[in-house]
Amino acid sequence: MKNILISFTKIINGVAVLIDPDKMNSHQKLLSLIEKCEEALIDYFFIGGSTVKKTDFENVMNFIKSNTSIPVVIFPGSTNQISEKADAMLYLSLLSGRNPDYLIGLHVQSVEELNQKNIEVIPTAYLLIDGGTNSSVAYVSQTTPIPRSQVSIARKTSMAGKFQGKKVIYLDAGSGARFSVPPVMIEEVSKLKLPLIIGGGIKSINQIHQIHKAGANIAVIGNHIENDESFLEEIKKYKKSPKIQEAL
Repeated sequence: MKNILISFTKIINGVAVLIDPDKMNSHQKLLSLIEKCEEALIDYFFIGGSTVKKTDFENVMNFIKSNTSIPVVIFPGSTNQISEKADAMLYLSLLSGRNPDYLIGLHVQSVEELNQKNIEVIPTAYLLIDGGTNSSVAYVSQTTPIPRSQVSIARKTSMAGKFQGKKVIYLDAGSGARFSVPPVMIEEVSKLKLPLIIGGGIKSINQIHQIHKAGANIAVIGNHIENDESFLEEIKKYKKSPKIQEAL
């Protein structure tokens, strides 16, 4: 059994692809994406979405696990996104907001089912950062992202999460963001020495490089690959570049 949390702590220059089951209604399309991700040396698949039906979630999860050895991590958008087929689940607490459902309420609803599953649960401090658009997560959770300029708030919120016992920090500019999380914010939060995941608004190799350079362990790409799978070719070149290989 894979220990995903340990792999998060060790990985350098990691890249994850976020798959929204709502947007993957074809097994042929999904298989093609899996094969391209394997060629691009993608480190993880994150699976989840804000409005996914349980049956769609399970179908996509089962298909991915049957067709790749890349670790699959649940990035849940609701309590019905739980599967024992996954290698791990990010147990997200939306610390950037003050909606009690996303701080503890939904966790209480899901805990009995989780307790019966053989799945690695990773307590995660999840912070929404303003990406220049109204993200689906902000809309569904009815919370306000942390402004991009408020580095201190992001750092203090992340630190509070660490003191609460969270094992991973995830800064997310949201699906379809115009801007990714600022490198200066990543650099400050990385000083907390917890595995750091960055998502939202990542559209170029330079952004991925800057995210890693600032101290993040994993960059998560979703929308941009949905719109342009050829970006995986660029990721492949990045992952195979001499400087990246030396860092590994």
